[in-house]
Amino acid sequence: MSWQAWGEGEPLVLLHGGSGSWTHWIRNVEVLAEAGRRVLVPDLPGFGDSARPPGGQDADAIVAPLSEGIRLLAGDAPVDVVGFSFGGLTGALMAAAQPERVKRLLIVGAPGLGLRANRLPLVSWRQQTDAAGVDAAHRSNLATLMLHRPESVDDLAAALQAANVPRDRMHRRKLALTDILVRTLPAIRCRIDAIYGEQDALYADKLAELETLLRAAPTFGELVLVAGAGHWVQYEDAERFNREALRLLATPIPKM
Repeated sequence: MSWQAWGEGEPLVLLHGGSGSWTHWIRNVEVLAEAGRRVLVPDLPGFGDSARPPGGQDADAIVAPLSEGIRLLAGDAPVDVVGFSFGGLTGALMAAAQPERVKRLLIVGAPGLGLRANRLPLVSWRQQTDAAGVDAAHRSNLATLMLHRPESVDDLAAALQAANVPRDRMHRRKLALTDILVRTLPAIRCRIDAIYGEQDALYADKLAELETLLRAAPTFGELVLVAGAGHWVQYEDAERFNREALRLLATPIPKM
């Protein structure tokens, strides 16, 4: 696996979303590191610069190599994990399967709640005949799925999307469209919090159901909704996200 690292201090692992790479956290890593954390960010297996995981094409196949990578970089002690979208689902599966690895889990726009059975309609960038068409397709898809405000679909977001999407080798993943996260949450024993964009295209009309489902986790703490932000909340409102993430990560964990 390919990893990036910033800062010194207590380890903090950030897991990116589907069709992404470590760059999903490009507006967050330096702030979190400056707050005194050693920020570790992989390209998850099958994405970015990391090879496919052995024996699978979905989040469950990523848990073992991810866990081993964390152990090699951060040691045997449990670490704080923040997972965005597909990375949030992966982090939850790891917390349930290997509780010794995760100290606390912060999920960001995570799927797998059974609230959406179909994918959002996206434009095929592969079918475009020129660079302008490819760029337009990526910007359209960012506006459909990832970002709420038109001005958020900026040149940097488009460039990151264009660099990340072609390196997605996990095309058969389907767990995000199931209720696997709801079924996994009761088995998690570490502290869990969540940050979602209030205008997340996956959940904007289902926010009341969202909190109810997340509270299936016996150790669930707080759901933060970021007004005016879409699915890629840590990019669209990085200042609010960074502030809330650091606050939640500093919240004392009650003794069980």
